[in-house]
Amino acid sequence: MLSKPARWWRAAAAVAAGGLPCLAFPAPALWWFAYVALVPWMLLLRSAPTGRRAALEGWLGGAGFILAVHHWLLPSLHVFLLPLAALLGLLWIPWALLVRELLGGDGARGRAGAALVLVPAAWLLSELARSWQGLGGPWGLLGASQWQVPPVLRLASVGGVWLVSLLVAAVNCAVVLLIVAPAARVPAVAGLTGCAVLTGVVWLWVPRPEVSGGLRVAVVQPGLVADGPDSADRRFAAGERLTRGLAGQHPDLVVWGESSVGADLTARPDLARRLAALSAEVGAPLLVNVDARRPPAAEPGTTGGTAGAGGTGTAGGSGGSGAPGIYKSAVLVGPEGPTGARYDKMRLVPFGEYIPARALFGWATSVGKAAGEDRVPGASPVVMDLPGRPDVRLGPLVCFESAFPDMSRHLAREGAGLLIAQSATSSFQHSWAPAQHASLAALRAAESGRPMVHATLTGISAVYGPSGERLGSSLPTSASTAALYEVPLARGTTLYVRFGDWPVGAALAVLAVYCAAAGVRSFRAGRPAPEPTAPRARTARG
Repeated sequence: MLSKPARWWRAAAAVAAGGLPCLAFPAPALWWFAYVALVPWMLLLRSAPTGRRAALEGWLGGAGFILAVHHWLLPSLHVFLLPLAALLGLLWIPWALLVRELLGGDGARGRAGAALVLVPAAWLLSELARSWQGLGGPWGLLGASQWQVPPVLRLASVGGVWLVSLLVAAVNCAVVLLIVAPAARVPAVAGLTGCAVLTGVVWLWVPRPEVSGGLRVAVVQPGLVADGPDSADRRFAAGERLTRGLAGQHPDLVVWGESSVGADLTARPDLARRLAALSAEVGAPLLVNVDARRPPAAEPGTTGGTAGAGGTGTAGGSGGSGAPGIYKSAVLVGPEGPTGARYDKMRLVPFGEYIPARALFGWATSVGKAAGEDRVPGASPVVMDLPGRPDVRLGPLVCFESAFPDMSRHLAREGAGLLIAQSATSSFQHSWAPAQHASLAALRAAESGRPMVHATLTGISAVYGPSGERLGSSLPTSASTAALYEVPLARGTTLYVRFGDWPVGAALAVLAVYCAAAGVRSFRAGRPAPEPTAPRARTARG
């Protein structure tokens, strides 16, 4: 039985150990630390005297992880981040129980082998559960810490970020076995060797994207604009001025960041005319982002793109739902004005763009920068034709949609040759958020085998090639500029685009088998032993 000081010490240690993996993500970006970051937490869990204590320390560590990875949300959510972390921390309880069950004791070889499979699978289960949009989305997945490691990015092209998370968690598990279980050194070394061999085989044998042609893409980053009643107009003017400087450089496409246009273009035809004039002046279409209330009379366009599968199917390329309200929309504008191709953001940021169960949590607007009015989500993804380049189609995403692997995969399957994420992290300008957000584009590019442009209002803007490699220099948060990038296009399909989230299915399958086997063992252990059968009496016959 633990003493009271020991209980408090272990609780604090769980919170701190759970927060350690945040150092593997940008801005510190100590990618190598991810392979041992879970070890202190796992050592604590395996030594828990009871399953109840392991569950508690798994919960506290999960809350610590959420607080550490999302600490930059404090200016917006304030104290509301604490109950949110406490809620999400519950998702690590099954993982914690498995760590104690399989890594506790002397580490017999059979249990050690099972741990190398089941513990990473349980970690992936927690990542999958919190990847639901309503719980904040897949931000801070363990595999995302490897965004700058080329061999691991190749793994992402096979099984997405999920496969990378499994590998990183398995290495942590093997390290724990090496530390505490001398009897399990053989399976631990075998596990480490297997991870290394898998990475090497994928690096050597999985085909790289086949480069076919290129595109000149300009990113316009206006920089910080002071808040005020005319801030949207001043931001538009800054983007206009920087875009005008691209004249004569012959871009194929100019990309503005999220919320770069603060009024609906049907309600402000003067802005539409200015954008059309800009497009004619630089000789390229502009992909802008409109963050505004849509007039009830506004209808989707009728030319310029095609909706993705499951969309409206109209030639206008609109993913809009048609309901009145505030939308965030990627809009393509050419020399003649808006082309009709528009994508309305589908997955909104909880509390930032809408409040889940507003009747229950509406009070959050009084303690932070939560959304005063819910924005309207779009109805479907959209793939847009690029005017002047019939061989290129664009797959737009808005803001934290770049964190969702399934969205970029869907766009690639529907024929997008260039993925574009329009973002704005100005509320978190001096935090780790801009660097974390920009790094996600490298993973989406590697998974899909398609280059990706991450264009922001205030940095960090970055462009990645079809293998996830960085192209040119990123634009820091201090920059107010327009930059031109030579972007290689690619043909072919990655295994991840073809087969999807198969590592998730595999992880769920092995966990289901384990649970079924444990249930059978429990059932048999609870059955009373059969009574011995008495020998049949012999009858003497005279």
